[in-house]
Amino acid sequence: MPAMHYRLAWPDASETTCYSPSLVIHDFFELDARYPMDDFLRRIREATAIASARVEAKFGFACSAALDQLAQIEALAQTFAHQPDAQIAVVHFDTPAP
Repeated sequence: MPAMHYRLAWPDASETTCYSPSLVIHDFFELDARYPMDDFLRRIREATAIASARVEAKFGFACSAALDQLAQIEALAQTFAHQPDAQIAVVHFDTPAP
C-alpha cells in the first residue's frame, strides 16, 4: 500500500506537510483548489478514515499515524475557526513513483 505526503496551505499562508498511508487523498482534493474550512474538514476526515481502514484491512489494525495526522490538522484548523471565510488548499502531492 503506497503511502504519500501532501502539503496544505492555511489561511495565514503557512504550509504544513502531512502524511497519509494511502493515496486516497487524491480522490478527495484537487491540487491548488481552495476549500472552505467545513468542506475541507469533512473531506479530510473521510479520506483519513478510508486510508486507516485500508491499513486495518491489510494489517489488522488502524493506522495510528493517519489518526494522529488528522488530530494535528483539526487542531491547526481550530486556530482559524474565528475566520468565517477561511479556506485551505492542498498545494502539493508527494507520491511514490510507479
